[in-house]
Amino acid sequence: MDPSRLLGVFIVWPWLALVPAATFIVLAWTRRHAVVVVTALAWLAYAAWEAGMKLRLLCSGECNIRVDLLLIYPGLLLLSIASVVVALRRRS
Repeated sequence: MDPSRLLGVFIVWPWLALVPAATFIVLAWTRRHAVVVVTALAWLAYAAWEAGMKLRLLCSGECNIRVDLLLIYPGLLLLSIASVVVALRRRS
């Protein structure tokens, strides 16, 4: 499957970004590590950002070219990977 289609799901349905946010909130609650807390907050912020974009509150009509995602998606990916690594290390 094309990764851009998978990531596009968050653009079409911004509320789905709350699923990884909730996952990292639970991890943050159980692991108590700053990286996991930052990741949970980043996913929450991203969900709000995408909701604002979908409702056309954060753009002036033409929101088809999303250069912001060139920074947001890699950042979320790196934070998510780091949080999973931290969570697995703390488990053992």
